Amino acid sequence: MNVRPCPASCQEWERPFLAEPERVAPLRRAVRLNLTLWGLTALIDAAQLCLTELVTNVITHVGVKTPTWVAVSMKGTHLRIEVRDPDADTLPKPLRPSSTQENGRGLSLVAAVADRWGVSPNDHGKTTWCELATGFAEPAARLGDPRDMRAEALLTLYDSRPLPASRTSRLSRATAEEAAIGLIADLLRWLSAHDGDPDYALDLAQVRFEAEAGAAG
Repeated sequence: MNVRPCPASCQEWERPFLAEPERVAPLRRAVRLNLTLWGLTALIDAAQLCLTELVTNVITHVGVKTPTWVAVSMKGTHLRIEVRDPDADTLPKPLRPSSTQENGRGLSLVAAVADRWGVSPNDHGKTTWCELATGFAEPAARLGDPRDMRAEALLTLYDSRPLPASRTSRLSRATAEEAAIGLIADLLRWLSAHDGDPDYALDLAQVRFEAEAGAAG
């Protein structure tokens, strides 16, 4: 799946798709990338779980290959996940804790993980949504330097291990530094393989870094 990262200023991502089991993994990766760009890495696991269950609910109860739309955005201090489908008649309900049925267990997980969730019927179908608290005191607190967010997104994709939430400990710094060095080395190797000049690129990158650091100081 080709992902067009949303700028940090808007923090909104949408994607139409056909509801099929093989679409779940690419959607999960897209959510991971965008939340990393937005500085919301702590919500990745919960958001991926909720997205998986909401999409699976469409596949199971509305049908395979149903035209569906997913949207992930910020709403105040909450992350909102929406999955829209054209069936307004089949309204999902979570199971009661004592139920032995299989259907509805996914929504029970969503209800347990999310701060709130619901279903909104409309003229074109319905939207099943959930919201996860970011822990920010105000919406503006989530904004950060887009360059830092892009770097963390690249490192997250490059290294299968999650980046540490804190950079204060020696172990955290070492983990982040190891991933960054590995990425830089692979980029230089790629330049060399495509007739580029790794030394020249590294010198230019150093000059740009020093110029931006000087401007920030």
